Amino acid sequence: MVSTASKKEAFGVYVHWPFCLSKCPYCDFNSHVRHAAIDEDRFARALAREIETTATRVPGREVTSIFLGGGTPSLMQPATVAAVLDAIGRHWHVAADAEVTLEANPTSVEATRFAGYRSAGVNRVSLGVQALDDASLKTLGRLHSAREALDAVAIARRTFERYSFDLIYARPDQTAEAWRSELKLAIAEAAEHLSLYQLTIEEGTPFFGLHAAGKLRTPDESLARDLYDVTQEVCDHHGLNAYEISNHARSGAECRHNLLYWRGHEYAGIGPGAHGRLDIDGIRHATATEKRPEAWLMRVESSGHGVVVDDVLNSEERADEFLLMGLRLAEGIDPRRYQALAGRPLDPRRIALLREQGAIAVDSQGRLRVTQAGFPVLDAVVADLAA
Repeated sequence: MVSTASKKEAFGVYVHWPFCLSKCPYCDFNSHVRHAAIDEDRFARALAREIETTATRVPGREVTSIFLGGGTPSLMQPATVAAVLDAIGRHWHVAADAEVTLEANPTSVEATRFAGYRSAGVNRVSLGVQALDDASLKTLGRLHSAREALDAVAIARRTFERYSFDLIYARPDQTAEAWRSELKLAIAEAAEHLSLYQLTIEEGTPFFGLHAAGKLRTPDESLARDLYDVTQEVCDHHGLNAYEISNHARSGAECRHNLLYWRGHEYAGIGPGAHGRLDIDGIRHATATEKRPEAWLMRVESSGHGVVVDDVLNSEERADEFLLMGLRLAEGIDPRRYQALAGRPLDPRRIALLREQGAIAVDSQGRLRVTQAGFPVLDAVVADLAA
């Protein structure tokens, strides 16, 4: 069953905290290391200001989910988190059952703040565990040990109504059997939700240079597929179904905020480098803010917001985005919604061909979804349908 909040006309608020203690070598997110102390009060005031300005553009919304991402939001003091959540509550109505997630590193120092985050209003935490063996954690540039991660998970379990953690697979030198054992341990600790991402080598990261130079060897295509298949098999066996290509949950424990993205609903992007999708006078706007934290701060203090991109999406762009995001979900999409957005239906000949190839299926209600066999080639399926 899908939660009550996700059945409403969902509206989310994403807040980006861009600072990290160190930059992981695989990460291409908007994250920054600062060796001087961060002026949290100043950033909290700027976040509140941008929330206020955004709310004047899209007033009267009911917030069904809030996500504090990064960077490393668990480097914030609980008082900073409380100030941000209070600002959201001042300018929009927050639903009584709103999901409020904070991303956290599983270090002992940050875990000591969990009770403070809970008091501030956070009711779900997502832990960036990434691996459950120390050698892999070192390779990935993580600052915690496997033991420390499991201890932080235990604290999260005692503190929050809901919690999740991330793991990365297809790591250097990883075998299918080692991943199977690690995943079983993770499921024993995770309870209801796991995000399981295949390692990708992103341009501009240290891993990209090492990989190009032959100094970092990742699993070949065949082994990567075996690791993906192990992921699906083990999670399915333990009742954590893949509701999205990289996210597994027990029924009812899906991340509501991420479902909001994948289902094409509205969300405000607050903070340095945050993206948003806002409906203004019936027109969908794609927004993005200044990525550099200090430059964003100055923009907000002078203009009330840090938005540097505010593009109007035409019907074709909205439909393509709906297709791209919606087909990541196991529930798939309603082709009628695509037609309403695009002004044209999906090509029935392409649908027929992809069904014949076993890449997609159409259920009795007419919903179109990607099959288990189709997910590993999802990009190609989407490109074919969108053509």
